[in-house]
Amino acid sequence: MPKVITAEQAVQLVKSNDHIVVGMTAAEPQNFMRILHTVADQVNNVVVSNCLPILEAEFFTNPKYIDSFKVAGWFYTNTLRKYHKNGNISFIPNHLHLAGKKRFEHMPPDIFITAASEPDEHGYISLSIQNVYERDAVDVARLVIVETNPNFPRTYGDNQIHISQVDYIIHANYPVPTISNPEPNEKDMKIGEEIAKHIPDGATIQLGIGGIPNAVSYFLKDKKDLGIHTEMFTNGMMDLIKHGVVTGKKKNFMPEKHVCAFAFGSKDLYDFLHENKDVYFMRGIEANDPHVIGNNDHQVSINTTIEIDLTGQVCSESIGHVQFSGTGGQADTAIGAQNAKYGKSFIALYSTAMVRNPQTGEKEEISKIVPTLKPGAAVTLSRSDVDYVVTEHGCVCLRGTTIEERVKLLISIAHPKFRDELYREAKKLEWIF
Repeated sequence: MPKVITAEQAVQLVKSNDHIVVGMTAAEPQNFMRILHTVADQVNNVVVSNCLPILEAEFFTNPKYIDSFKVAGWFYTNTLRKYHKNGNISFIPNHLHLAGKKRFEHMPPDIFITAASEPDEHGYISLSIQNVYERDAVDVARLVIVETNPNFPRTYGDNQIHISQVDYIIHANYPVPTISNPEPNEKDMKIGEEIAKHIPDGATIQLGIGGIPNAVSYFLKDKKDLGIHTEMFTNGMMDLIKHGVVTGKKKNFMPEKHVCAFAFGSKDLYDFLHENKDVYFMRGIEANDPHVIGNNDHQVSINTTIEIDLTGQVCSESIGHVQFSGTGGQADTAIGAQNAKYGKSFIALYSTAMVRNPQTGEKEEISKIVPTLKPGAAVTLSRSDVDYVVTEHGCVCLRGTTIEERVKLLISIAHPKFRDELYREAKKLEWIF
């Protein structure tokens, strides 16, 4: 039986040079994280690996603790971007389905700690809304600590652990973190409607979160027998299930099960997931494996990006050399969809963005379809793996095209005010003549 301890007792288990892995996003162990800095004077060179963190925890936000703690992030949020300048935060390049495997091979976790549901009457704890690397960490960590919390939904899938696999339990009672569900704007609706035209009845979908994915969901409400095989389970997917649009009956892989690796959304979403055996939380190493994704005929992947160059290289995680977010599952799902029979992958973006000019300080409109990516930009999806690209000005398919053809296609969906300039730059680069 695991020993019940307090968060104050748990942080005393941390030793110098330990590698701590924490649950991602809403599964951050908040009680532990909030007081980890209190042992800073007892330890040095402790590495904390996290993903999509929400808390601005003192141990990494306060620069006086940089000798005691380092953060390795699989996916940056504003929290990590904001404090990166402290000098003790670094990004882990990864494809999400291999994020845990490769990290744990490089640096096995000494401590794994996560938030989760309370044990059931049989002694099983559900890892609740996260199963990207959490279940794998349980298998390899020296110490497993769980903040059990009655507010976390009990979910099903490959995410159950028995209390005999847990060394320590901390009783917690904080609310599950939520995220807003933005209403689609006019551009989102144009892009969403264009993508929805290409999704047939019976398709299996992967969606992210934000205005564009929400717009896609809106235009899917007249479809029939859609399925879900996704990295992230969202409010939009819940709505499609409630509308009877998603049944999963046509799926080849795990028919009638809505497969995901994690969920993040509203309290209504968490209530929907609680005790819902139709939603299957699969380990990220399988759920996001492109070969597994490709088992579903008509698999459709929809992702967004920061910028795309005229040859089709997609940067979705950095602004120049500055890490902004992460690769996540974009390559996993885009390649997986194209592995599928009749599968399609969509990269969606607004044609322009408003950015501040470093010389004048004024905001100006720039094209997000560019001749070349910014210096130092990370290529999230290679040009060889890009399929459909969509802006509010249309949709083009780059599959099988030459550089000359894709230059012309991408310019055709750029904002009209930038098209002539893009043509001139493409000629200078001798991509078109």
